[in-house]
Amino acid sequence: MKIFYAEAAPHYSSYTFPYGIYCLPQSSKDYSNAYNSGFLPYTGNPSLDRPIFYKARSLRLSLTNFLESSESRRMARKFEGTTVAIRDGEGELRSDLGFLNFALEYASRRFQKGELGTDRLDYLLSRPYLTGIKVFSVGEDDIAYLLYCAHGPHFHYWFSFYNLDFPGNLPLGKYVMWRSIHLAKDEGFKFIYLGTCYGSKSLYKARDFKGVEYHDGNFWNSDLKQLKTICKLDDENALICADRLKISEDQNAFIRSIFERD
Repeated sequence: MKIFYAEAAPHYSSYTFPYGIYCLPQSSKDYSNAYNSGFLPYTGNPSLDRPIFYKARSLRLSLTNFLESSESRRMARKFEGTTVAIRDGEGELRSDLGFLNFALEYASRRFQKGELGTDRLDYLLSRPYLTGIKVFSVGEDDIAYLLYCAHGPHFHYWFSFYNLDFPGNLPLGKYVMWRSIHLAKDEGFKFIYLGTCYGSKSLYKARDFKGVEYHDGNFWNSDLKQLKTICKLDDENALICADRLKISEDQNAFIRSIFERD
């Protein structure tokens, strides 16, 4: 796995000189190492010909420590009486117009600025680290799809598309994530990755499930109180001109917390 850096805009007055951190996996084993090191797949540019990953505040659940929360139990009860089946549809769907149109329609309504068009969707479906597509159905109707990446003990809940007009105003998006967590646990994975966690609006992933860890740039951290504080700083744009070292009340303690960790 090769690591490389891309310089970002400096803020000289605070001595903050940021770099984007990326990795290029060299083998299928490296995909597992990338996830474990806090990297996630980068697909922002469909013209890229290599499977680039980017370092971010990745969020995952430790499935050995996973417990239901009161919120997830309430959500699951809303689906009592609704039988949702799951099948593997990878082989049949990569060129299926019904699925492709479903995903594009979902993206046009749900994603900001329509950032998932035909070119990018085709790019997602061609990625070597994509290992399958799960199909969620009620009766004969497909109601949701999950693109997932499974490497070693790591299961990445990558892109989901679901029926935004599902009857009964049931929280289908949360349900698909919840079922996927149980699916990954039942299939023996140790971790499920739920994307990034930036800003207060993303904290539902940490609030709804127990066993959450986030990558703080150096380690996997389970301090949810700290995560909430950092996400609040995201909302206030407090980290734009300074990193977490520089905004720490005790910078020596911050450094010790990294280098004195067992």
